[in-house]
Amino acid sequence: MDSLELNKAAAAVLLAGIAFVGSGLIGKALVNPTIPDKVAIAIAVPEENAGAATAAPPEPPIGVLMASADASRGEALVRAQGCVACHTFNKGGAAGVGPNLYGVVGAPHGHMEGFQYSNALKSKQGPWTFEELAQWLLKPSAYAPGTKMSYAGLADPKKRADIIEYLRTDADNPEPKPPVEEGAANAAPANPGAAGATTNGVQPAAAAGGAGAGQSIAQRMASADPKAGQADTLKLGCNACHTFNEGGKAGIGPNLYGVLGAPVGHMQGFAYSQGLKAHTGPWTYEELDKWLTKPAAYAPGTKMTFVGVANPKERADVIAYLRSLSPNPEPLPTP
Repeated sequence: MDSLELNKAAAAVLLAGIAFVGSGLIGKALVNPTIPDKVAIAIAVPEENAGAATAAPPEPPIGVLMASADASRGEALVRAQGCVACHTFNKGGAAGVGPNLYGVVGAPHGHMEGFQYSNALKSKQGPWTFEELAQWLLKPSAYAPGTKMSYAGLADPKKRADIIEYLRTDADNPEPKPPVEEGAANAAPANPGAAGATTNGVQPAAAAGGAGAGQSIAQRMASADPKAGQADTLKLGCNACHTFNEGGKAGIGPNLYGVLGAPVGHMQGFAYSQGLKAHTGPWTYEELDKWLTKPAAYAPGTKMTFVGVANPKERADVIAYLRSLSPNPEPLPTP
């Protein structure tokens, strides 16, 4: 390669370098970004733990919760939560996976003789108070670490109160409800007539007994609704123990087709309790109303674990449904 070719190559390299540097200078002159002193759009960045869940508001006192608790709802919850798979609720009932729970409110923690309680529960002193039961039902494993109870717990305080109310009434002599603490009135239902609401310390008649309170069964039957009664039997879990179709088989309880007007022990072959055998005569409207109010009071020693229906209208609706389960329904009673 002669000197002329070398000069050409050097000139090309030099020209390329000048072009590169020149284009950089020109670009910087045209676009010269500057960082602004203040951003145009501020995006807030949450501080650490800012997204954590806020603490749950404190629960109302147990007295306030129990003032509006409902035993019928509690019994339905007991069934829905699967408690009947491990416990019995009738007086003198045998233990299952868990102990019998009749009369548990106010009784010692290890109330059932012969049952093998966990050491966690054996260490608990004193009776099952309303407060203790509320804590237990919230989360058994936290209340008594090491308990055999596999139940996870129930977060809703109102539902826990309903279950405790069912347990409270499931006894020969139910414990008195806890008083509503002074200063806790604001936590109680505000509208007059709501469950548990009081006026000058007196419970309104509608709240105390529900629709139909103070009326005879004949008066309530005049407006009773069999469709509502059928819905009530499903809500209360009656079909878990009874059948209602003609010729239906017995379950835990007898078939109930044609029960109104039939003898108290109407189903042949069914082993009725001595408490029911002691009742002679037919299932009249009045007798069924008394039975549905509280089976344990109507027939002490009954096998029936159902606590009863407090609402008089609901009882009339259920009886109207039972009345309809017959080819020849009984005449309605005269008001």
